[in-house]
Amino acid sequence: MIKWETKTFDRLGADELYELLKLRVDIFVVEQNCAYAELDEKDRHPGTRHVTGRNEEGDLAAYLRILPPGLGFDQPGIGRVAVSKAHRRQGLCHTMMEMAVDQICRAWPGLGIKISAQAYLETFYGSYGFEKASDTYLEDGIPHLDMVRKGG
Repeated sequence: MIKWETKTFDRLGADELYELLKLRVDIFVVEQNCAYAELDEKDRHPGTRHVTGRNEEGDLAAYLRILPPGLGFDQPGIGRVAVSKAHRRQGLCHTMMEMAVDQICRAWPGLGIKISAQAYLETFYGSYGFEKASDTYLEDGIPHLDMVRKGG
C-alpha cells in the first residue's frame, strides 16, 4: 500500500526534501548518466506542489512535481516524474500521473497541462491525453519533446 501526499516546499521537512532530491539525482543524474542543474529554484516556488508516494515502511517510492502556470510554461506543468528502481512495474507512475492531472484540472481548470517529456515516453504520456506539440530536441543530451494535454 502506498501513501500519497502533496505538499508545497514550505511544508516539506528536511528529511523529505533530502529523500526526494536523492531519488531525482539517483534516477536522472546517476542512472540516466545525465549531468544537469537539478536544483532550479522551481522547487521552492510557492505554487509548486511536490507529490510523493511512500511504501508501508515509509520509503520514498515515487515522486513528481507540479508547476503552476508561468513557472515552466504558460500552462501548468508536470515534471521530475520518478519511481525508485525497487518500486517500478507496480503501476505507481500511472496512479501518480492520474493524481497529478486531477489536481491540476481542479486547481487550474481549463488551462490544460504542458510537459517536456523524454521522447521514449511519448506513448505513456499519450495515454493520459497528452499530444506531441514539438519536434524532438535534446535536453541535457536526452531526446525530449513538448506534449500538451488540452484543458479539463
